[in-house]
Amino acid sequence: MNLTDTGAHFYEVYETKDGRHVAVGAIESQFYALLLKGLGLESADLPPQMDPKSWPAMKRRFADIFRTKTRAEWEQVFAGTDACVSPVLSPTEATANDHMRARGAFTQSGAVTQPAPAPRFSRTPGEIGRPPPLPGEHTTAALAHWGLSAARIQELREAGAIA
Repeated sequence: MNLTDTGAHFYEVYETKDGRHVAVGAIESQFYALLLKGLGLESADLPPQMDPKSWPAMKRRFADIFRTKTRAEWEQVFAGTDACVSPVLSPTEATANDHMRARGAFTQSGAVTQPAPAPRFSRTPGEIGRPPPLPGEHTTAALAHWGLSAARIQELREAGAIA
């Protein structure tokens, strides 16, 4: 178990009461203290943050707590804090998110909204050179590249497995 591979209870994604999720990344002690406060826990009653033997039990405890409120309710609990807790957004939510809009994280290419090129540099800005492919546009070429015969590709097409 490592700190950042979801081994630690303070670096994990948790399901909320409404089946949505929040991401937690409170590695540093000052952020962890704010996380505990938002969860209604007292550090004096808990094992040391960096004790990996306690992480599985703490993950279960955190999971139980996060399931007591909806994602929106947890957003309110941690709003304006540095607790390193944020909502996990769907692609549609992400494109409408105020923070993502302010950062220019998404762009339009043709009729498709997609992530903007990153990283962004002032002297050499990235750009999208062409629109994204249409669904199924490269299916035949891709399957042939992966070794499927023309006959097998035709079988898949006739079976409705591919467009």
